[in-house]
Amino acid sequence: MSRSRVYQWCTCFGEGRTSLDDEPKSGRPKTSTNEENTTRVEELIKCDRRVKIREIALKLEIPKSTVHEIVHDTSGYRKVSARWVPKMLTEDHKLQRIEISQRLLQRCQQDNGDEDTTHIGVGPGGDFQANNNLFDNLITGDETWVHLNTPESKRDSMTWKYPSSPVTKKFKVQRSAAKVMATVFWDAKANLTQQWLQRYGWEILPYPVHSPDLAPSDFHLFGPLKRHLGGMAFETEDDLISELRNWFDNLDVDFFRVGINSLLSRWQKCIDLHGDYVEK
Repeated sequence: MSRSRVYQWCTCFGEGRTSLDDEPKSGRPKTSTNEENTTRVEELIKCDRRVKIREIALKLEIPKSTVHEIVHDTSGYRKVSARWVPKMLTEDHKLQRIEISQRLLQRCQQDNGDEDTTHIGVGPGGDFQANNNLFDNLITGDETWVHLNTPESKRDSMTWKYPSSPVTKKFKVQRSAAKVMATVFWDAKANLTQQWLQRYGWEILPYPVHSPDLAPSDFHLFGPLKRHLGGMAFETEDDLISELRNWFDNLDVDFFRVGINSLLSRWQKCIDLHGDYVEK
């Protein structure tokens, strides 16, 4: 607060003022933010979800500030970007996702009391038989491309700054053409499970097509992996492979357990969403 403003407040309190609140101001009361204008604004938004505040103000001939107050404060609208999904699901796809999620949930609820359990795999196609301790014996596998040079994402490069600080710049870097296919099999105990697949036969659980949101590697593993590699550059494929192995070796066991166990809630959410994609 400036020195002159302090003097003004001292004078006001010396004249008997006791409150810091603003005094009522004279003038015309606000009439633009009323029920009629609120209804008109909402009708325009329902007709065109992409309409801009400036366009609403021009069509209704009311101030932009009033439209902004109606949209954000009165009606509670928030403008958001569309969420990208892997594929437009047909009704058949959604029904398949619901059916498989229901079957797997029922499978989890089964407990036949047998001491012996079988290692189970998640993969496309196939069927399953009753078995207990599903998550303790579940092996999931998937594959993804990893590049020798992976640019850091814009989100990961965000930094804190003061309002007066200069705007930071980030130069666009393309991913390298050289890449390696990473094929990963893992379970809730963080075991390297390739040897299990070679030594034992494994049952394949049903898996709906176009459903990365129901595949633990896609929704839990590959995202952190790509963020870890962001900004790194490797001279050779062997260097990249060495870094991948080092990253996997240093992951906590709980990381894998959380990824496998989250299948339960995702199957249920898939059913609740009538087969649509599960965001989180």
